[in-house]
Order: sequence, then C-alpha cells, then structure tokens
Amino acid sequence: MLISKTLEKAINEQIGRELGAQMQYVNIASYFTAENMLLFGRIFFGQAAEENGHAMKLVRYVLDAGGRIAVPAIAEARSDFKSAADAVAAALKWEEEVTVQINGLMDIAFKEKDYIAQEFLGWFVNEQLEEVSKMSTILSVVQRSGDNLLLAEQYVQQTPADIERVEGGGTAGK
Repeated sequence: MLISKTLEKAINEQIGRELGAQMQYVNIASYFTAENMLLFGRIFFGQAAEENGHAMKLVRYVLDAGGRIAVPAIAEARSDFKSAADAVAAALKWEEEVTVQINGLMDIAFKEKDYIAQEFLGWFVNEQLEEVSKMSTILSVVQRSGDNLLLAEQYVQQTPADIERVEGGGTAGK
C-alpha cells in the first residue's frame, strides 16, 4: 500500500469537499442562470464539472495507491445569494479555503516523506493558484460593474483571452 491511513482519511475528506464544491457551484450557476446572466451561469456550471473532476482525480489516486474510498457526508450547499457579488464572493472564499485544505494534504505528505503524494498533490497546489485568481478576477469585474451587471457579462464575453489565461493557469493582472 502506497498511502498511509492518515493521508487516505484526509484525501477522503477532501473528496467530500470537492463534491460539496460541485454542488455549491451548481447553486451559483443556477443563481446566475435564473437572473438571466447566462454567460456567468455557463462559467459556474463549468466550475461544477471541474470540481467533480478534481474529486474523481483524488478517488483514482487513493485507489491506485492501494487505499479505500469512504466519502463523508456532504453538507448542504448555500443557495441564498443576495447578489452577483455575494455569489462570486462565496466562490472566492471557498477557493481560498480549499487552498488551505490542499496545503494541509501537502503537509501530511511532507511529514510522511510520501514523495509520490507530494508529486500528485503538486498539481492541486498549482490548480488553486488558477482557481483563486479566476474567482478574484470575476469578483473584481462584478464589483466594478456596479448595478449594471450586463457590463460584467459584456466584459467577460469580450475578453475571453483574459478569462482563458486565468483558466489556463496564468495570472491575470488586477
């Protein structure tokens, strides 16, 4: 077995968090879609699918390392957004929390001198830079648009290269 019980348990907990994030992003996407902000809806439905992919990547790792999967109960996702900024701020807060969680997994791997896990988790560390940067950019655009959220959607639509750069792991200027 290439995974310790400690890391196995911690990754199982993270799998639950990633699936919880998927539900959270579905709720955010649904908020935007209901508000007829279809581009933002599409962005956040894409985020939901990405979170599912993250969970499945973690599942595959645990199984490949000889561990067992035991996904914990998943908390109910928030759906009571008061505004577009509130919804995106929730996404940014979540991604900041996930960054701390991924760093915690990496801490376990370092402590245990599990070099395979460190290599695997390095992808998630880099992914969090992308995720936090993307949500920070979107929140900034929404906040600057004020009450005219059509400007925010127009900005995102007219600058797909900037959003793609953020999605591609680069850092967008703020």
